[in-house]
Amino acid sequence: MNNFNFETNRTYAQSLDSQDDLAHYRSEFLFPEDKNGYSCVYLCGNSLGLQPKKVKQYLNEELDDWSKYGVHGHTKAGRPWLTYHLQARSGFAELTGSLEHEVIAMNTLTVNLHMLMTTFYRPNQKRFKILIESTAFPSDRFAAESQIRLHGFDPKEALIEWQPKDDELFIDDLQQIIAAQGDEIALILVPGIQYYSGQVLPMQEICQLAKSAGCNVGLDLAHAIGNIELELHKWAPDFAAWCTYKYLNGGPGSVGGAFIHEAHHGSAGNEQLLGWWSNDLESRFKMGTEFVAAKDADLWQVSNPPVFSLTPVITSLHMFHEASFNKLRKKSIQLTNYMDFLIQDSFKGRIESITPPLNRGCQLSLVILDKSLNGKAIFNSLTEKNVIGDWREPNVIRMAPAPLYNSFEDVFEFVERLKEAITENNI
Repeated sequence: MNNFNFETNRTYAQSLDSQDDLAHYRSEFLFPEDKNGYSCVYLCGNSLGLQPKKVKQYLNEELDDWSKYGVHGHTKAGRPWLTYHLQARSGFAELTGSLEHEVIAMNTLTVNLHMLMTTFYRPNQKRFKILIESTAFPSDRFAAESQIRLHGFDPKEALIEWQPKDDELFIDDLQQIIAAQGDEIALILVPGIQYYSGQVLPMQEICQLAKSAGCNVGLDLAHAIGNIELELHKWAPDFAAWCTYKYLNGGPGSVGGAFIHEAHHGSAGNEQLLGWWSNDLESRFKMGTEFVAAKDADLWQVSNPPVFSLTPVITSLHMFHEASFNKLRKKSIQLTNYMDFLIQDSFKGRIESITPPLNRGCQLSLVILDKSLNGKAIFNSLTEKNVIGDWREPNVIRMAPAPLYNSFEDVFEFVERLKEAITENNI
């Protein structure tokens, strides 16, 4: 790991901020209020991103258009509602390494997984299994199990679990599973980043393995989009899905996104659930009874998008484009390495990150090794000191400095308050 010749004092953190050409974006976000005499240190973008100040402006524009045009806002609004989902298309494509016609803004994450599995999990008596990551986010597991049951199979027999290694991400164990059971696997569904450890999985290699065995493959990018580099068109998973309320700052429950590789475009719509918005736009308002399939990712969209829920997502995507993801990622690597450096310098042998240093995004998952310390009590103390991260059972504190709005001094201040919390809980 490259520690960038870091130093351990506040003045140094402030000097890094003064050299940061993305620092001004911090002022474009709203931070939670002061608490117990502490300013907020917000390191929870891996769970819910902060609100961009421009969201209110964008929402007011939609409200004004609604009041001004009524139903005619579908065509006359500044961002016409009829094609509103297309406002997110270029931003999604840019952040996922996709072609624009391969991405779509619709639904929420688990709904999208179900919609996509309708197409890409088509089991038969020979090939009926789903392979997931062993500690997958519960929602993904529940979705996979329910799809298996809906098709008349037993999850105890049809659900395979792969446990990624946490070292250099050799995937010989996954190769062994696929070699042994590949002709029985209908779908491989794995995350881009493991939510608990923050480990980035080898997505390109997984896609290649899946294809070599004739398995469909889907990616859950909830923790990956807006966080790490993605090249979906090149890697060619069959599909991917993501939420937008984490690093994309779309707000709680905001509209999610999906990717369907262009190799699957152009079908008649016989292997997906359909609705009015799946119908080709040119014929949609002829109100006919004959379905005309949309020619791209729109085919998987059954309903019109909720405009007010999608507006914050569009706001944030504009900021990502303006800032440049390459610059954001470079800063992110430096922020996370800085936090890791300070943790090691201050708590070596007592607290460590379990997130692989060469395969991570913003997030560090910290485990308290010192048995004399109560991890949950320390996390609660941090919360009282207005440090906002999150706790995951049984013993992980997740902290994620987001490069759009977090500063190097945020990272420094978190470690200082962690020292206070440990002192208070180790008397």
